[in-house]
Amino acid sequence: MEMDTVLWSRLVTGLTLAFHVIFATIGVGIPLMIAIAEFIGIRKKDPHYTLMAKRWARGFVITVAVGVVTGTIISLQLALVWPNFMKMAGNVIALPLFMEVFAFFFEAIFLGIYLYTWDRFKNPYIHWLLTIPIVVGAGMSAVFITTVNGFMNQPEGFVMEAGQFTAVDPVQAMLNTATFSKVFHVLSSAYLTGAILLAGIAAFAMLRRGVKAYHKKALNLMMAVALLFGMLNTLAGDVSAKFLAEHQPEKLAAAEWHFETESGADLILMGWLNAEHEILGALHLPKFLSFLAFGDFNAEVTGLVEFPQEEWPPLLVHYLFDLMAGIGFALVAISLLYFLFKIWKKRNELNKWMLRLIALSTPLAFLGVELGWFYAEVGRQPWIIRGVMRVEEAATTSPTVRTLFFVFLLLYILLGIMCVIVLRRLFNNKPAEVEMEKWLKENPNQTIEKGDPAQ
Repeated sequence: MEMDTVLWSRLVTGLTLAFHVIFATIGVGIPLMIAIAEFIGIRKKDPHYTLMAKRWARGFVITVAVGVVTGTIISLQLALVWPNFMKMAGNVIALPLFMEVFAFFFEAIFLGIYLYTWDRFKNPYIHWLLTIPIVVGAGMSAVFITTVNGFMNQPEGFVMEAGQFTAVDPVQAMLNTATFSKVFHVLSSAYLTGAILLAGIAAFAMLRRGVKAYHKKALNLMMAVALLFGMLNTLAGDVSAKFLAEHQPEKLAAAEWHFETESGADLILMGWLNAEHEILGALHLPKFLSFLAFGDFNAEVTGLVEFPQEEWPPLLVHYLFDLMAGIGFALVAISLLYFLFKIWKKRNELNKWMLRLIALSTPLAFLGVELGWFYAEVGRQPWIIRGVMRVEEAATTSPTVRTLFFVFLLLYILLGIMCVIVLRRLFNNKPAEVEMEKWLKENPNQTIEKGDPAQ
């Protein structure tokens, strides 16, 4: 029965995090895109970019509402589903959890002011300045909650006495060794995914209604942002790999099916394992794991056999790692291809195949985020606090956790359906070009660039 409740506890939390991370990623990534669009609109005196900021902000508010619900549920579940974890670590993680709530309210206050003060200032830069606390608040929410995850992976800032945390330093616990690499990876992937989401929407709109100035400008802008953060995200992945090699070698070894400690270790891509842990059908990149881990093709990489087998992470994390990394590289490649087509005048960056590829990259980006979080969490198993508390020790023993799973599953289905319905009502049959024409009628002194297809 106990193991049964552990499994259901994992399922409840996994379900919630898988649903919440979609809205959390949007919540962190989109405010920066809104700020960039409005700033360019003011600088260029181009109402298309201002309209982007307005439309994106409308949709963003809906996703924030859903994110608040799922974020609140996570806090509730920590106490209900993982009571022993909270009993041991509650006084350590209380500070970042409180600061995350503070950061959200900071963001929400300025978001409300931002939405209701369009065209209320003579100097439009004053309104744009309101985006800064929104971007900062959203980013800091991610930072604080990521420090909790960092602590679970790299517990620091306490003394262990009689199975309890004493002499707790919550700031040191927050600023643990894992914090930098995790925060860098989380923020860069959120901004990349936010840009890809909006680029994908623009590409999809052009596939349906033809090339219009608004969507063309949105696509150009977001693909540029995606290329920048795609490269930063690749760098963040490299930093994370080197952190794992030094501080969590068993997690990296599991991800790469690296069983024997050796110098000049190969990077293993895909493949499968037989019963004797022999790797079949995989692509081997000679010495690349050593380079990925330590920046040296001949460096020694610790193998899984150095650790007790009961402490090995599930070996399926190999696929999670490969797919996550593959999607990250694919997003960078699509962004580069778009700008290569743009530079080569004979090529058309807005051809249907390119637009389809960009539209397809949107679900791919979110899949990459999901896979990354599953790798982070599954790769820490069997620990909930690495080296301190195992998952089965932290979980509830109450059989009602099974009922909770189906209650939350129903809730997330309803929230997802409601979110889609509201967003469709908000934007369906209300294309940007129609909104732009209405704005031009209301502001006859304003103009848009000559030659724009929207004219």
